[in-house]
Amino acid sequence: MKLQAIDFAMIGAYLATMVVIGWVLRKKASRNKESYLLGGKSLPWYMLGLSDASDMFDISGTMWMVSLCFIYGMKSIWIPWLWPVFNQVFLMMYLSRWLRRSNATTGAEWLATRFGVSGAGVKASHNIVVAFALLSCLGFMAYGFVGLGKFMQIFIPWDDVKQYVPFTVRPQYVPHLYGITFTLFAVFYSILGGMHSIVWGDVVKYIIMSVACISIGVLATIRLHGHSLHIPDGWTNPFFGWKLNLDWGEIIPDANKKIAADGFSLFGIFFMMMLFKGIFASVAGPAPNYDMQKILSTRSAEEASKMSGFVSIILLPVRYSMIIGLTVFALLYFDQIHGDLQAPNGTDFEKILPAAINSFLPNGLMGLVLTGLLGAFMGTFSGTLNAAQAYLVNDVYLKYINPKANTKRIIYMNYLAGLVVVTIGVILGLFVRDVNTVLQWIVSGLYGGYIASNLLKWHWWRFNANGFFWGMLSGMIPALALPILKVKEVLTGLDLYYWPWIFLLSLAGSIMGSYAAPPTEMATLKSFYKTVRPWGFWKPIDAMIKAEDPQFESNKNFGINTFNIVLGMIGQLCLTILPMYIVLWLKLPLLITVILLLAIILILKKTWWNKLNDY
Repeated sequence: MKLQAIDFAMIGAYLATMVVIGWVLRKKASRNKESYLLGGKSLPWYMLGLSDASDMFDISGTMWMVSLCFIYGMKSIWIPWLWPVFNQVFLMMYLSRWLRRSNATTGAEWLATRFGVSGAGVKASHNIVVAFALLSCLGFMAYGFVGLGKFMQIFIPWDDVKQYVPFTVRPQYVPHLYGITFTLFAVFYSILGGMHSIVWGDVVKYIIMSVACISIGVLATIRLHGHSLHIPDGWTNPFFGWKLNLDWGEIIPDANKKIAADGFSLFGIFFMMMLFKGIFASVAGPAPNYDMQKILSTRSAEEASKMSGFVSIILLPVRYSMIIGLTVFALLYFDQIHGDLQAPNGTDFEKILPAAINSFLPNGLMGLVLTGLLGAFMGTFSGTLNAAQAYLVNDVYLKYINPKANTKRIIYMNYLAGLVVVTIGVILGLFVRDVNTVLQWIVSGLYGGYIASNLLKWHWWRFNANGFFWGMLSGMIPALALPILKVKEVLTGLDLYYWPWIFLLSLAGSIMGSYAAPPTEMATLKSFYKTVRPWGFWKPIDAMIKAEDPQFESNKNFGINTFNIVLGMIGQLCLTILPMYIVLWLKLPLLITVILLLAIILILKKTWWNKLNDY
């Protein structure tokens, strides 16, 4: 065990701080439902943006990204489009404003503004989105739980701990014991303090992570000076053709096996599938998780857009300073950490992050990094937990069980809902094999069933609650069947390659379900259209409103929104690759990236920031 007293002191101080934050803010959070779930919609946009960015800075995702950077080099910047990471650009440019104008508490409550409050279809649509939200929240909890277990096992060897534990733990469940232990701290401060403590906890975590990430990047730059990396041709080139054309054969043969197992060899096809899926997923809007809750917590529609734009700016350069820094350490001294990466099936590249931290960072900085990454897990976990609580309490308990519950009872039900969700999430985490498995299923399988219904709800007036229900159900059933069929080896290959079929089934269910029931009441449609002001296929509703109010102006910003999105996606890539070029000191690419980024900032200042109040 390389951890020293100073490292343990930092971790202990952080955990104590989180407990204090939860305890201090419990009274403020318990004022009412809105204060607990949304921070009273009083928090400034930059704090919510910082909190949202912190929630995305999770251990599991960072472990996965370091392994990608190690194997795929600069080409790894494209692979997070699986999420898709550029959905933040769509939110920034227009969707966050649309969502916030609803003034809802959760995504399920938002449906009432679009489809009304009564009718069988409305009830069914409400129930299906609650089910999806809980399913996705539990999936993200299991995903984070696996990463935390893998991470902590390297720093706290079980042989040094087991003598102090009064029960026997099988080796395969040691990571889960660590996960449960640290999860309890996240549960305490997030359940007690609600959104207030989550945001303040994220602010503390972001400060720690920023110092740690930049320090790692600086150390890697210094260590790389005078040395060369043993990497395959094309590793430093972010561009690609139909094939990946990265050959690790004579350097690290297991890396070639990993590329084959990932299914990324035909990178051009993989990229087109990611882009195609990513655009549809982004237009559909945020999934009902912590990202949506942060948007709904902002003070206004304009601040919602600013918050979403702020996320990429403060997240990507800092995060990728750590990613490229640890990758450089691992490449320079791979022989020293090779033993720590061994697994029954060969090299486990997802362990590069903890192995590099454990082997190459000095004490003090190691404690800072571990504190930040532990906070990253706790922040993601608590944000996801808050979203799950919101749906259980607001959209199940208050809607169907006790609509007249007083504030005290609502807060107690939030506590109970949190404990139930955590217990189920931890149990699911026991059955997950690795980070990549659950990640692929969430972003490709589960979200494949989400996209069609949620795309149509913004852009087609004839789409109704009945169509929403059948579209979601038509997508969720095959998404749930996908991992079962893959375990039984009926299906093989990347989950991403099955999402078009899931999407088409969901789209068919959405359209047929819509025409199988009458349109949504005109009063609801007109209210939604006037409040949210979406663009799309709304001509009949637009005509009705203009007949009543000739001064009403339609949203004609599809063109400028699209232009800004393209610029934003390029800018986001520049923010991602900028710290990589700095650490590797690739001067010409760095200069081009900086010039391109400055040009994009100047243009978006005129075409987006200055017009936030216009559309």
